[in-house]
Amino acid sequence: MIGVSSLKKEDEMDIKCGNKPCYFFDDLMESNCSKGDEPDVEICPKFKLSVPTVVCLCGSTKFKQEFIGANFRETMAGKIVLSVGWFSHADGKIYTPTASEKVALDQLHFRKIDLADEVLILNVGGYIGESTRNELNYAIASGKQVRFLVGS
Repeated sequence: MIGVSSLKKEDEMDIKCGNKPCYFFDDLMESNCSKGDEPDVEICPKFKLSVPTVVCLCGSTKFKQEFIGANFRETMAGKIVLSVGWFSHADGKIYTPTASEKVALDQLHFRKIDLADEVLILNVGGYIGESTRNELNYAIASGKQVRFLVGS
């Protein structure tokens, strides 16, 4: 995909959208429109930036390395990745959330699911614990696309 920043000003008139010349985003700022008027230019759809898919990772926090690996793979696939903020099972010796913090963290993760286009369930070895099951059910009820690390 060609980014807008890679185009040169002198290339501007060589690129056409149908029969109209394409303009760069900078030209919108240079238009001499009155305040409130729409600029008399057309931005070529080829140069509009695509919106990446947002994926939320869900799974047991005891699978820290799988979260790290999935985060890397999804990021390298061009996705925005939402994940857990703390691996309370894997790093429980460092810090274990209180009961009220656990509830707050679970609710926070539901909000991440709300923001996501899709959910990736990290069901390592087929394991889905209670929190992950709740997240899965929430994602399904919210109409999110759900994928599994291991075949469902």
